[in-house]
This record gives sequence, structure tokens and C-alpha cells, in this order.
Amino acid sequence: MQNIRGIIFVTFAMAAFAGEDAFIKSMSRGIPVSEVLIFLGLGGMIAFGVMTLIQRGTLAPLVHRDMRSPVMLWRNASEAVAAMFFITALSLVPLSTVAAVFQATPLAITAGAALFLGEQVGWRRWSAIGIGFIGVLIIIRPGSDTFQLAALLPLGAVITIAVRDLLTRQIDPSIPSISVAFYGFFSVVPAGFLLAPINDPFVMPQGVEWGFMLGAIICGVSGYYAIVQAMRIAETSIIMPFRYMRLIFSMILGMLVFAERPDGWTLLGAGIVIATGSYMFLRERKASVR
Repeated sequence: MQNIRGIIFVTFAMAAFAGEDAFIKSMSRGIPVSEVLIFLGLGGMIAFGVMTLIQRGTLAPLVHRDMRSPVMLWRNASEAVAAMFFITALSLVPLSTVAAVFQATPLAITAGAALFLGEQVGWRRWSAIGIGFIGVLIIIRPGSDTFQLAALLPLGAVITIAVRDLLTRQIDPSIPSISVAFYGFFSVVPAGFLLAPINDPFVMPQGVEWGFMLGAIICGVSGYYAIVQAMRIAETSIIMPFRYMRLIFSMILGMLVFAERPDGWTLLGAGIVIATGSYMFLRERKASVR
């Protein structure tokens, strides 16, 4: 029953994250990316600050002694760079393409854990990682007539998010997850200011754009809460394949909201990434059983 609840939570989280991406893409049509980053960062900070106050009755957990540790600082820096890559990609690249490339994140995390953390990864999983990134190349198709330089932005997001997650593993377990999330959103604010000089001037959001912003914040915070709940109550190997539901939800929203029509190559590449990622999870589960 706990695994079933975990599957429900993770599926809801993927739908929420896909909705967040759609709101961000809609918002970026009328607002500079730098401004989107600032508003999302501030909104997430407020949301997790309120959650901390409700759960703990105080904001003290947000002022942890290790918040200025090198690991936390580097994690927040990678969070900021990842947000710049990802939200810029959403503003320039079809939602379905961004979502398809983003599914390679578990492959990048496994490769990074093997290269930098000394985790054991056998030749089968290395092969899956290599084939998975071939799938990414099929999606973005560098060198083809349809290739856009902006299509590399989601790949930059994949790499920097993998760095963020690997650094997260090194964080002191005594630091509350909600505090880590608060500072993750905090880091997005200066990222917006860094992009401001090369983006369009500040634009005051209109009524519908405030609605997009609120929708993105609600979806992002609720998705985060749901994925944390899923990871706490269910077996990781059971629920992880359901993370690929995000791609399905994103493609549906891309078609319904933005009139996108993913071509056969994008679908093929996405299928390869999902297949290799799922295979890798199965191999990890067998290895843990041994």
C-alpha cells in the first residue's frame, strides 16, 4: 500500500512539475527570463518560509550553522546556474524537447557518482548511459538543418542539476530538507540579477502574467512536497520509473497549450532515454539485492 501511495505521489509530482514548466514558458513570452527567475525565487522562498513557520512554529531551521559550508554554497551555485539554463531553454525551445532532454538527468547523476564519488557502475550501466546520451543527440540533432543552438540549453541544465544532486548527497543530514529547498530558491534570485544586463528591460507583469507566476509557484512547491513524500514512504526502485511521466505530461501540455507537434526523431530519442534510464534503475535494484 505504501508503494501504491508513493506511485500516486510521484505521478502527481510529475504532473505538477510539467504544469510549472508550462506556466513558466507562458510567463516568459511577455516577461524577461531574468525577471522570471527573480519572481520565482522570491515566491519559492516565501512559500517554504511559510511552510517552515507552520511546521516548526519558528524560522530558526532556516538559519542552520552549516548553511555557509562549502558544499551548501556550491550546491546553491549549481542550482542558480541550472535555473538559468532551464528557464532560458523553456523560453526558447519547445516544451516537449526540453522535457525529453531533461529525462537524461538520472543518467548524468549515475555517471557523476561513478566518476567523482567512487560509486561502482558496471559496464552494462555505462553502456546504458552512453546509449541514453545518444538518444539526447537524436533529440537535439546537432549539425542538422533543424538544429538550434538553444537546444543545447536543456543539456546544460541536465549537467548542472546532476552536479546539484551529487552535492546534495554530501550535505549534513541534520540540515532540514525544507531549509535546503529554501536556499535553493534563494539562489535563483541573484541568478536573475546576473542575467538582467543581457535580457530585456524590466516589465511590470499584467493580470494574466501574475496568474502564470502564481500557478508556477503553486505547482513547483506542491510538486516538491509530493516527491519528498513519495521518497519517504515508498521503495525508490519502485517509484523512480514513474518520474518519466513528466515527459508524457509535458508533451500533452505542449500539444494542447503551445500547439507543439514532436517529430518522429524527438519521440525516438525520448524513447531511448526512457528505456536506458529504466534499465539502469533495474540494474541498480538487482545490485542492491545482491
